[in-house]
Amino acid sequence: MSWWWAGVPAVSAGIGAVATAAAVARRRHMDRWLPGLLSPRTMPAPRLDGPPVHVFLAMCDHYEPQWGKPAKKIAIERVERWRNEYPRLFQRFADSSGRPPQHTFFFPADEYQPEYLDLLADLCHEGYGDVDVHLHHDRDTAENLRDTLEGYKETLANRHGLLRRDATGRLVYGFIHGNWAMCNSRRDGCWCGVERELTVLRETGCYADFTMPAAPADGQTKIVNSIYYSTERGRRSNDHGQLARVGQTPPDDSLLMVQGPLGFNWRDRKWGLVPRLENADIHKNFPPSWQRMQLWTDIGVRVQGRADWVFVKLHTHGAKPGNIDLWLSEKMQAFHASLEEQRSANPAFQYHYVTAWEMAQLVHAAEAGVTDPAHILAGAVLV
Repeated sequence: MSWWWAGVPAVSAGIGAVATAAAVARRRHMDRWLPGLLSPRTMPAPRLDGPPVHVFLAMCDHYEPQWGKPAKKIAIERVERWRNEYPRLFQRFADSSGRPPQHTFFFPADEYQPEYLDLLADLCHEGYGDVDVHLHHDRDTAENLRDTLEGYKETLANRHGLLRRDATGRLVYGFIHGNWAMCNSRRDGCWCGVERELTVLRETGCYADFTMPAAPADGQTKIVNSIYYSTERGRRSNDHGQLARVGQTPPDDSLLMVQGPLGFNWRDRKWGLVPRLENADIHKNFPPSWQRMQLWTDIGVRVQGRADWVFVKLHTHGAKPGNIDLWLSEKMQAFHASLEEQRSANPAFQYHYVTAWEMAQLVHAAEAGVTDPAHILAGAVLV
């Protein structure tokens, strides 16, 4: 057999591997987000062996008690379980500011029932989190979206005592888009329909969007691992923006976009070869851990120029069966205990449980040149 013919199987195997990799890349829509992921870092990864590093941990929950279309009795039982068990399980934990774990329930307007929000409001008013706005919509119009958001925020505030007002007194809300279709971003055009969605959000009082990361869904933005401001450009406006930076004024008519960490976990490989995608999702098969926390911190979502403040925005579907069992479990308690242990072992690691609202306030504080987050965590309002 000639040397050329002997090499054919190896070449064929290589071509097959490349083709398989390309198919996986297309299926995971990596053409949209991989270039951004591979771009050089604007700041080096933070170090935990020097001056204090403040890590702000926000759990942003796509909280959908009607997931799977259960009977209303079942959906209410899901919320009741959270209301009753969360304080009992987590009141004993305290971050570097002395606060228990915080949970932001992004509750979908399309699933609104007063009984659900009454229960969540009780939990939040006891100091365990906050409620913000989630929405699933399809082939919508700007006019209907505006009416939906205005009506829903008034209901949350007036009926349940939820949401907040900014420094001007305007009622404001954080936002997560359902089905990862922010700015009508899906290739098939489904699950949104509003080309100028940023304008509607900003004009109805949205203080920040917390939808990303969405990978491997095709709604993932080109920009990754960033805090930035997007201005209206029409469809997929959130693909573009100006990075948040110390001493820099945001563009006029822009919306703050707060992303969670996105990357590859080389310590956790499928078949021992392929790194798993780390997209900041907490679910029943992928619980939080100190190892993941290290990766989230290394990815380092930050305001440019404030290297010692790290923003870790996580997401979950906490009312989904299975996920509830994780969130209200010993595994979650063990995660919080591991954070306490690491802080005791290394005083440079300062971690803070924050709500989505507080995370946005901390972004603005960093932009303003604040170096100590204490007064923001005590309730100061900057927007």
